[in-house]
Amino acid sequence: MANIVALRRRPASAPARADLAELIRSTGLTGLVRQASGHSDAGWDADRLLPVVPELRPLLSAGGLRRGTIVGVTLTPGGSSVLLALLAEASRAGSWCAVVGVPTLGVVAAAEMGIELSRLALIPNPGPEWPSVVAALLDGVDIVVAAPPGPVATTVAGRLAARARQRGGVLVVVETGPASARCPGADVTLEAVHSEWEGLGSGRGRLTRRQLTVHARGRGAAARRRQVQLWLPTVSGGLEAAPASAGYLAAVQEAV
Repeated sequence: MANIVALRRRPASAPARADLAELIRSTGLTGLVRQASGHSDAGWDADRLLPVVPELRPLLSAGGLRRGTIVGVTLTPGGSSVLLALLAEASRAGSWCAVVGVPTLGVVAAAEMGIELSRLALIPNPGPEWPSVVAALLDGVDIVVAAPPGPVATTVAGRLAARARQRGGVLVVVETGPASARCPGADVTLEAVHSEWEGLGSGRGRLTRRQLTVHARGRGAAARRRQVQLWLPTVSGGLEAAPASAGYLAAVQEAV
């Protein structure tokens, strides 16, 4: 299996407000940033979209991940699978991805979803300076996934959004808890609103695949309500579009 870049947070004795260069060196990010796709401030406009799998494209107004934006993924049941699926196509196409603050990320599940593990950096426990770690990663990584330890202040969210716009990266914020505790400023948020497993009979059998209804809400061009129905995972472990089911229609009716 390909190597995964795994990064640990700095020791507690490190200065609380180290400059960015020191932060990169102390967390081992120097080599990672050099190897990332590396769009310069002036040059990333030529390639504004990072690809996503066809099944998720209807949820995004641009049909892909627009550079310089913030995407939210809510960790309802099925949310972790949606998160991994969101990274898969860009990773296969050569983009670097980093995941900050998600120690339970399933590496096997990531590989089964098609993520290129040799271009995946894991920082499971970034510590209290997680915004600085995320900002450092946005300097050279195409997609940075961040799970804040709690509600994100508007000023912090604004600084990270500005860094993503300046560097041409995509910041994916893992959202937990009530809507009031989520990261402000997301351009679009993806949420699995209905989950239904298949494979169990009357008290026996084994789970084979899961049908997910994924809803997108956003602002601006993404303000129009969008929903898709997916098998995620399928029997083989990937994802594919699914026909509308009774559960899907009920979810749509509830969301309207």
